[in-house]
Amino acid sequence: MAFGNLQAPFFVKNHVMDELEAITQSRDAKTLRLREARLSKELADRTSATSALLAKCGRAG
Repeated sequence: MAFGNLQAPFFVKNHVMDELEAITQSRDAKTLRLREARLSKELADRTSATSALLAKCGRAG
């Protein structure tokens, strides 16, 4: 019985650590998805701006 009482806090601590690790992994995955989306949008915006500038220069010349 005393051994069981010693094990309980150990298992609770492990469970909490597992939950924290899962939260961290989830946050990191979300951060990566958001970063990839932002970079993709920035590339699309730059491509669009470059195309618009080239079209404008083509009409002026």
